[in-house]
Amino acid sequence: MQGMIGHHLQAIEMTELLTTRTSDDGLRQLAKRIEISQADEIQMMRDWLKARGESLPDPHAHHAPGAELMPGMLTAAEMQRLAESKGRDFDRLFLEFMIKHHDGALVMVEQLFSSEGAGQQSDIFAFASDVETDQRMEIERMSEMLRGREP
Repeated sequence: MQGMIGHHLQAIEMTELLTTRTSDDGLRQLAKRIEISQADEIQMMRDWLKARGESLPDPHAHHAPGAELMPGMLTAAEMQRLAESKGRDFDRLFLEFMIKHHDGALVMVEQLFSSEGAGQQSDIFAFASDVETDQRMEIERMSEMLRGREP
């Protein structure tokens, strides 16, 4: 849960870049959906950790030099590259990077379900299953959008 919070926070950071870098309404709608679902899930994960007396992760930990990144997370250089792009270049790069990011979430779910005894609680199983379903659906949608932007 602690690692997934940072993962979700980075996805929100990525969507925030759209406000000044794209004019594509379809991409903006996709980003809004991602932003809302990720924020809701972050709150659920924070509540889950608090209920168990676990510490909450530093929301900026993934920005620290040498920080361990969860699967699919963008490096500082990749985030900078995304932040410096605009227009069609931004749109294509955003989709490529968000697909990578979502693929990482699928890896994390797979790691959870392949760990003996993990994911057995009904709330965790439901959450991880929802993450997997949502991420796969969004990857399909983004892949379709990306195909329409190939040079």
